[in-house]
Amino acid sequence: MFVQAPRIALAMTLVLTIAGCGSGSTSSSPRSSSTAPPEPCGSITIAVNPWVGYEANAAVVAYLAEKRLGCKVTKKEVDEQTAWQGLDSGEIDVILENWGHEDLKQKYIEEKHTAVRVGPSGNKGVIGWYVPPWMKKTYPDITNWQNLNKYANLFVTPQSEGKGQVLDGDPSYVTNDEALVKNLNLNYKVVYAGSEQASIKAFRQAEEKKAPLIGYFFEPQWLHLDIELVKIELPEYKAGCDADTAKVACDYPRYELDKIASKKFLEKGGPAARLIQNFQWSNDEQDTVASFIAKYKMSPEEAAKRWVEANPDRVEDWLTKAKP
Repeated sequence: MFVQAPRIALAMTLVLTIAGCGSGSTSSSPRSSSTAPPEPCGSITIAVNPWVGYEANAAVVAYLAEKRLGCKVTKKEVDEQTAWQGLDSGEIDVILENWGHEDLKQKYIEEKHTAVRVGPSGNKGVIGWYVPPWMKKTYPDITNWQNLNKYANLFVTPQSEGKGQVLDGDPSYVTNDEALVKNLNLNYKVVYAGSEQASIKAFRQAEEKKAPLIGYFFEPQWLHLDIELVKIELPEYKAGCDADTAKVACDYPRYELDKIASKKFLEKGGPAARLIQNFQWSNDEQDTVASFIAKYKMSPEEAAKRWVEANPDRVEDWLTKAKP
């Protein structure tokens, strides 16, 4: 999706750089005795949806809200639909990474007026079908959907009932894959891996063992730092081609991921609300923190701390704007 410098080198450079960071957090810089007392922050409840990129967003925002703004932070692990319901009920204050959901925006923003748009997260979202890079090298035309039936036998598994398997991840994710298989007349069956972690493991093993695999995946996602998965060229997305979910026969749209907040929370204002408004970062930045959590097994707080200490200018920009 994005043309970038070698991402593995970038990730490892960041890991080596931050590993050498000491305790020189910008929060310890001297402050004048005449500085006014900090504005009380209060509390914030952040929805955490079930993918590690979102967890990276929540980790950094929570770390800054707690350590730099003095907020009381609660993180609630919920699926996407439940998070929106939480905005409506007051149990959730903010969704940090929303993927489209125009129907939910219509319901909760336009009709019920309990949620509000907060602006872009900075992340560019891509959903689609991917294969490991070895398959593109071995079968150069496999990335064109019109050739998929020719290769269906490669992907047969015990779960796919004699058809090629399209491996989907977490069943709570919103996908068009069963409709795509039907409406494009593909000799495939959608099988769910069960989680993002299971999909990552499957793609990693498929590349290492040169095993056939085609499946639902997305960006931003830290695995792309390690393996340059290759996206299948499905029929081009055009506005409205996915309006009827039963008749979808086109690729997924590209998403400008955004933030959604409880209307009451945002209108109340304060440091936490302003931090949410100011927080934006890139796919590579999210992938780096996500890799610390998923690959290097850091706690979310430790991953956030290391990234924050390695990126003081980025952080100070968000925090400066969060002050009254």
